Amino acid sequence: MPQFSLPRTLRITRTHKVSAALVASASCAAALAMTAAPSNAAAPAAQASAVVKPVSANGLPVVAKEKPAQQDGAATRSVADGLKVTAVAAQGHAAEQAANRSAERTDIAKDAPKAAPKAPAPKKYANNLDGWIRQSLDIMKTKGIPGSYEGLHRNIMRESSGNPYAINNWDINARNGIPSKGLLQVIQPTFDTYHVAGTAHNLYDPVANITAAANYAAHRYGSIDNVNSAY
Repeated sequence: MPQFSLPRTLRITRTHKVSAALVASASCAAALAMTAAPSNAAAPAAQASAVVKPVSANGLPVVAKEKPAQQDGAATRSVADGLKVTAVAAQGHAAEQAANRSAERTDIAKDAPKAAPKAPAPKKYANNLDGWIRQSLDIMKTKGIPGSYEGLHRNIMRESSGNPYAINNWDINARNGIPSKGLLQVIQPTFDTYHVAGTAHNLYDPVANITAAANYAAHRYGSIDNVNSAY
């Protein structure tokens, strides 16, 4: 088939048309790309502008390094609160243990044997006629021997005038070898028979002489108070 070639002018014109079409296509693509790019890039910018940045106490934006400090403060407060709770619990436990020990000591004290009451101090009497009579009356009271201060004093004054060493060397008893002696003029056999336990065995002892004579008079006359003469 015969080939025909276009004239050179026509070839150049066709080439220019193709090139122009390619340039137009590229321009459209670039324009589309540029149109889409702003819309895609604007979204992050808008979102970023919508976020409010936190401000610190000094008025400056909070930077990343301040956040760990806040976390450390919270952790410190948490540890401190934990220590406080532990300390309160320890104090409560210690108080409970102290209360238990106190209760145990109280129980032990209740169960402990009570100390025997102290014996009263011995009563002191004057070493004279008044003291001898009062001491004799206390002994007579414990032994159930009747008699009064007046009855004892009256008979003592009649028999010996209050002399614990008085002795009768002239009556029948003296003649029989057993003279009456002491405050209430008691002979030895009578003293030995009616001696009151707890007193001296000496006939001349004032208290022993009075209590033995009062005991004899109680058996024979009912009481020393009933004696008004030699007995």
